Amino acid sequence: MPRVTNNPSSRRRRKKVLKLAEGYRGSRHRLYKTAKQAVDHAGQYAYRDRRARKSDFRKLWIARINAGVRANGLNYSQFMYGLRIANIDIDRKVLADLAATDEVAFAGIVEQVKASLASA
Repeated sequence: MPRVTNNPSSRRRRKKVLKLAEGYRGSRHRLYKTAKQAVDHAGQYAYRDRRARKSDFRKLWIARINAGVRANGLNYSQFMYGLRIANIDIDRKVLADLAATDEVAFAGIVEQVKASLASA
């Protein structure tokens, strides 16, 4: 009885891994075993960092909002509290974009927040 090698499937599987490893340095893009290890690690990093990216962007938005708010005479925590009191529902992504690109509109929001803090 002849030996079954599962050749088409194995070749397809190996080619898929080597295709994913294109652009890697040295043996990582040539040899199947090291390429498979490199691709597996890359997949783990990609999975982890897709989640970490959300936290990184939130930190960036908070830093931009804080810089914009401090230029208008408040700090971040007072500003966020004042937004809640003034019933202004704008998320951090939009606030950060306003703080970075449209200082006049952002200053208007800060003034509304200051007014609501003064009346509270």
